[in-house]
Amino acid sequence: MATGNTAAQTCTVTGTARPGDGGALKMSAGAAPAIVAATATGGGAGMAGMKWSGWGDEDVRFTAQDKPALGPFLERHLGLDLAHVSTPPARFADLDVPEPTLEPELLAALEQAVGAAHVSIDGLDRVTHARGKSLRDLVRHRRGEIGRVPDVVVRPAGEDEIAAVLSEVLAADAVVIPFGGGTNISGSLEVPDDESRTVISLDLGRLDRVLEIDEASRLARVQSGVFGPRLEQQLNARGWTLGHFPDSFTHSTLGGWIATRSSGMQSDKYGDVADLTRGLRVVTPAGMLAVRPVPATSTGPSVREMVLGSEGRLGIITEATVHVHRLPEQRTILGYLFPDWSAGLAAMRDIAASEAAPSITRVSDAPETLFSFATKKGSSIVDRVKSRALREFLERRRGFDVSAMCLAFIGYEGSEQHVTAQRRLTGRIVGEHGGVCIGRGPGELYDQKKFDTPYIRDYLLDRGALADVSETAAPWSRLTEVYDNVMGAARGRFDALGVKGYVMSHLSHSYHSGACLYFTFAFQPAPGRDGLEDYAAIKAAIQQAFVDCGATLSHHHAVGTEHAPWLEQDVSAPGVTMIRALLHSVDPGANLNPGKIVGAEKPAATTR
Repeated sequence: MATGNTAAQTCTVTGTARPGDGGALKMSAGAAPAIVAATATGGGAGMAGMKWSGWGDEDVRFTAQDKPALGPFLERHLGLDLAHVSTPPARFADLDVPEPTLEPELLAALEQAVGAAHVSIDGLDRVTHARGKSLRDLVRHRRGEIGRVPDVVVRPAGEDEIAAVLSEVLAADAVVIPFGGGTNISGSLEVPDDESRTVISLDLGRLDRVLEIDEASRLARVQSGVFGPRLEQQLNARGWTLGHFPDSFTHSTLGGWIATRSSGMQSDKYGDVADLTRGLRVVTPAGMLAVRPVPATSTGPSVREMVLGSEGRLGIITEATVHVHRLPEQRTILGYLFPDWSAGLAAMRDIAASEAAPSITRVSDAPETLFSFATKKGSSIVDRVKSRALREFLERRRGFDVSAMCLAFIGYEGSEQHVTAQRRLTGRIVGEHGGVCIGRGPGELYDQKKFDTPYIRDYLLDRGALADVSETAAPWSRLTEVYDNVMGAARGRFDALGVKGYVMSHLSHSYHSGACLYFTFAFQPAPGRDGLEDYAAIKAAIQQAFVDCGATLSHHHAVGTEHAPWLEQDVSAPGVTMIRALLHSVDPGANLNPGKIVGAEKPAATTR
């Protein structure tokens, strides 16, 4: 319903198609292991089509015209009239973009560092770089409340230019905020309202090359500004893949993934970005930080881990050395149905404990499953007959209550023999928990459309509804408790505010000891009240339920400013003290993306 892949298998967008996570899925001809230098040249076009007040490409829009069940669903649960655009975004031409606060000497120094063509004080450029894509970011931009925008956007081409820019920033006591794709939803990009110093948005989009591949070690050295599709394009051309596909894949960068500890839909197999990242180069106020790409080390507290999730507060990541894998011979995603949520969770837990090791384990709860079915395109007579036959089979032969059943996707990759063995073992576990396989079709649609889902949020905002996500991770033994408490907290807050709302969830990543639960919620604000105030109350109730149940404040969306109020409850007061001391020691002048991760006030007590 918002930025989670809740119904990606059925989303339709209008406009230019985006590259997916493909490339050829056959391994290239075997060659002797070597360190291969990449030949691709930098493009640096990443931000060209990004909306300033919405998600993704300017010419892409979500449409409900081919989804006959969606209108009645949203009318029933949110009170929305899809035919009426009640809250269109402001026109950029009507915005009052402030003049930049930029001394001529600093402007000249930045132009000297990167070239005048790569220094921009254009209003649209600055506003587009002012915030990320959180709900709060988008609502304010759509209202025309653009806040404190950067004074200048600078686009360096390499480490030397980045070092020169940082040197000028420190000399002028300015602020620099690294910028990848601008998709962060935790407030990690916003300039503090009271920041009076010159603010520079450092767009790393020109650093977009795979520099070399060490085939023997299965490592690739990659510049930090490369967007997901271009990264996979370069790797796939040589028979490799990183295997990292977050929801934001088409619009986010390697450096952004590292700075926010991103996870992708296939992290069950490949690991999240913290697992994938072995070496780093970071321009810091003290010079170049180099973390060598060794497989393991015993060198005290991990500097690599300090950089992971640092959100630009320790320096500017210029490149990373990452694990890569040969493209699999086979790749398939199958759809499954479980009789209820508890059966789906139990199956995913047992699959994680088995030797099956699939690449994707995902199961939606009943509310999300119903939403997914509501976003299905209009079907043919044959499709309707098949759907009726499946429903009758589930109800009469398997005893399903179709209003409680849960849709799941499980992915398999590898050789034909390996995939066959994975499917056999997984199928046995699914069957033990009452689940049934419904074939490749749903999985193929999910795979094709998974990156289109975030466009739905803009569609809802146009019609007056606010939608967002919160995700967490907890041990297997506490997942049901977390789920029940979060659903109760969200629904209780809807009731307390007197608003129509909907909340749903899915398990998105499985681990040895637990899993990630990803919640999506939407509501129509009460008339005469600020929707962002209602949103803050609902979001706070969900986040508080996370930490109250022993779960983390975020599994893969970082801390930023949105989640900072709960950091102490997550890592304890001494943990916050350590983080604060680290950030201050590296950046005593608070010149690097100030105000993120630590510094926010504690949340008010929540009555539940």
